[in-house]
Amino acid sequence: MNIGQGESRVRSDHHQGGDEVGKKVIDEDAGALFVLKSKGSWWHCGYHLTTSIVAPPLLSLPFAFAMLGWVAGIVCLVAGAVVTFYSYNLMSLVLEHNAHHGRRLLRYRDMATLISGAKWGKYFVGPIQLLVCYGAVIGSILLGGQCLKTTYMMSNPKGGMKLYEFVNIVGVASLILGQFPSFHSLRHINFLSLLLTLCYSACATVGSIYIGLSSKGQKRDYSLSSDNETRVFGVFSAVGIIATTFGNGIIPEIQATLAPPVKGKMFKGLCICYSVVTTTFFSVTLSGYWAFGNKSQEIILNNFTHNGKNLVPKAFILTSNLLVLVQLCSVAVVYLQPTNEMLERAFGDPKSKEFSARNLIPRVITRSLSVIVATAIAATLPFYGDMAALIGAIGFMPLDFVLPVVFFNLTFKPSKKSVIFWVNVGIAVVFSILGVIAAVAAVRQIILDAKTYTFFS
Repeated sequence: MNIGQGESRVRSDHHQGGDEVGKKVIDEDAGALFVLKSKGSWWHCGYHLTTSIVAPPLLSLPFAFAMLGWVAGIVCLVAGAVVTFYSYNLMSLVLEHNAHHGRRLLRYRDMATLISGAKWGKYFVGPIQLLVCYGAVIGSILLGGQCLKTTYMMSNPKGGMKLYEFVNIVGVASLILGQFPSFHSLRHINFLSLLLTLCYSACATVGSIYIGLSSKGQKRDYSLSSDNETRVFGVFSAVGIIATTFGNGIIPEIQATLAPPVKGKMFKGLCICYSVVTTTFFSVTLSGYWAFGNKSQEIILNNFTHNGKNLVPKAFILTSNLLVLVQLCSVAVVYLQPTNEMLERAFGDPKSKEFSARNLIPRVITRSLSVIVATAIAATLPFYGDMAALIGAIGFMPLDFVLPVVFFNLTFKPSKKSVIFWVNVGIAVVFSILGVIAAVAAVRQIILDAKTYTFFS
């Protein structure tokens, strides 16, 4: 049996030949049938990857540098890029290996169940992935609301609208886009998202350099906090932010959108994605931290205004925020896909047509409710930077830094005398420790910020 035949067969005989992770997809699994359609090319895969990784959280990277300084910041940024590219490629190889042997794994939890046992997939990886992805949806809606409020306040400085009202507006837009039936159907939206990323990253870079070269900005200071406790916890919060920025958490679901044979396609998609990562992450981070130093705010675009005065033309700030706002809707929809797949599997009927009333009505209701709940949470918890650090520590760190190397070692069983075995073990140990410490630091910061916060402020 060749690779193409194996992958074609496994869409109708899911996971046969290994542990009984699932039954026949075509006959029984509406989530895989309707949401995780395998029709895409490697170009489409690149668009999905770029939207899931190269998103507005990259605008928080100068803020992370403000807690790390130049040397530690650059080391962490380079390490994040290298380790995630390496880890995602290893995960792709594991998925290709299983597809070649007649077990095309479409979901992260299926992968965990087959490799490490049903309890890991059901009680650890599955819940963590849903928490991380749903948290990303909440964060995207919240940040979108902040961008919309910034635009509003610049146009109407005396306006009385609150942040939660703008969050609700973005939530409505996400609710509408959330009705796209499958992950594959988002390919054109995600291509637009890629272009938007390049545009607002260019705006952030150009704006930072312009302010840095002029006398309009604050005096630059790159010193770290003199308080040891604040400095130590700040370092680990920054590590959590960087982990979130490089985080994905849905590599198997993205690879599931590829039409068979999948061999080599994911690597090409990763190359597209990381060419954009390199261009945007480093340009925004280095220019932003250079221009504003330890005064870098949670979103670098906020530094373009100081004491009510615009440091760059008003139209430039408005355009930058609008570009971010539009892309955030794409990001939210991408990270809705695991939730959509779960809801479709629970409430859909694969024996009925995809757009029959039997499937369409539950799909609209359940997806709308999931976005409404995410919007309500976003409106009550506007700690974007703190929440990003926590999500990175407890979710993206294990899913994207630890588990891929562990799954590779368990699947391919490299010799304990080989370099790759010990590199993978080292990555798993180091990032497990960092994840625990970063989670503690993020929770501490949330508690500190909560002291000055009231609901629906």
